[in-house]
Amino acid sequence: MNQLKNERKCGILMPISSLPSIYGIGNFGTKAYEFVDFLHKTGQSYWQVLPLNPTSYGDSPYQSPASVSGNPYFIDPETLYKEKLLTAEELKTAVNKSKKVDYGWLFNTRYDLLRKAYSRFKKDEEYDIFCHNNIEWLDDYALFMSLKVQHGYSEWTSWDSEYQNYEQAKNLVQNYEEEMDFWRFIQFEFYKQWDKLHKYIKSLGIEVIGDMPIYVAHDSMDVWSNPKDFLLDDNNKPTEVAGCPPDGFSPDGQLWGNPIYNWDKMKQDGFTWWCKRIAESFKLYDVLRIDHFRGFAGYYSIPYGHDTAKFGSWKHAPGIELFSTIKNKFPEAKIIAEDLGFITEDVRELLSFTGFPGMKILQFAFFDDDSEYLPRMFKDENCIVYTGSHDSDCTKTWYKNLNGDVKQRFMVECPKKVKQTGTEALINFALNSKACLAIIPIQDYLELENEVGRMNVPSIATDNWTWRISPRYRSEKLINKIYKMTIDSKRK
Repeated sequence: MNQLKNERKCGILMPISSLPSIYGIGNFGTKAYEFVDFLHKTGQSYWQVLPLNPTSYGDSPYQSPASVSGNPYFIDPETLYKEKLLTAEELKTAVNKSKKVDYGWLFNTRYDLLRKAYSRFKKDEEYDIFCHNNIEWLDDYALFMSLKVQHGYSEWTSWDSEYQNYEQAKNLVQNYEEEMDFWRFIQFEFYKQWDKLHKYIKSLGIEVIGDMPIYVAHDSMDVWSNPKDFLLDDNNKPTEVAGCPPDGFSPDGQLWGNPIYNWDKMKQDGFTWWCKRIAESFKLYDVLRIDHFRGFAGYYSIPYGHDTAKFGSWKHAPGIELFSTIKNKFPEAKIIAEDLGFITEDVRELLSFTGFPGMKILQFAFFDDDSEYLPRMFKDENCIVYTGSHDSDCTKTWYKNLNGDVKQRFMVECPKKVKQTGTEALINFALNSKACLAIIPIQDYLELENEVGRMNVPSIATDNWTWRISPRYRSEKLINKIYKMTIDSKRK
């Protein structure tokens, strides 16, 4: 199932939302194609992105209202203009040159713009085929969003009972056909633009690594339409929610708040919901990174209603049964397991069973002499090495803050060459490791610090997911530097 271990390649982590654009957020327009050209010129084989799902309250792509739908903000307004779905004056209203993503502005303006585009849209055979091919989720998504609009975007658990109940709500579809068509149109445009971009990416020999969160948001189409797959009470409130236990970084732990899966029920029906989700993910991506993989072996469950994660407990999940099913249904699938955090023997057993490569974050490698994140400690090439992740410090900031034993270990394990920065040393450390794949966040190649480059700080609710790259990133100097690093490490 895992074909990655036979490679020696590298790639760059760069969220779609962070691409340059004058439209308030990165999208599938011209600047995305320029970034693909940049990847090609620098010798990269992979582009890793964050989840492409819509965002909701908190702006996190890991808390989506619909796990298999696409983010409307990624639709390129210029393409809609070229398709004569927007006027030149309307296109001007989409301009926002903010250096950070302004999600509030996008929410208040972008849907109005998309409604204007929809008003000129004429259904055709391509649209009909798209709707037919995605009927497994598209109608549920369209109805859920239509009801969201009707209820002022409030949580579905606050709706009247006939709307909360999925089976009853389906009987009201005829009342919402026009609004549902608008939400179908949005997904049609998203997938059309992404498919075109994805074809271009692959034409240059590059593959896309997508990201699938383990959990879904409570206020989501997924939970509303499949309540029996989640641990909910009679009022549709979760009985247990997900998170992480207290540790040295977070004394209260992390309270994510996602509802816990009803694993017994999912097991009984052959993990149908999961198989559908995996299938839809591979319509978008070439390789799938599954977030919080350890939760498939054992998950941290917190009784609903607590303000912190202190009072949770570990419970068993049927990971081997689930991935046995997935391996049978998707024998050629390329999957990466995000196996960070508290790793126990059951997690190691699950990794061994699946054969999926795990992740090695070098910023975690210097806390002890025999850390499993040190390249010399890698058992074999079947792993993906990173300098850092979307949740960690930019490496330049991380290096500046090194001290004591950690700094000493870094100097021993990863000695800097003359005139080499600490960031460059760590990048080369990753590229020259035996790992089959090395992924470097673009912020590290740019030598950015946290103040201008950090994407997310876990457990902090505000000012996350807003980072955007400067349009001036594509210099010949940077292209030549990355290409040389790639060639010297024999990853091209």
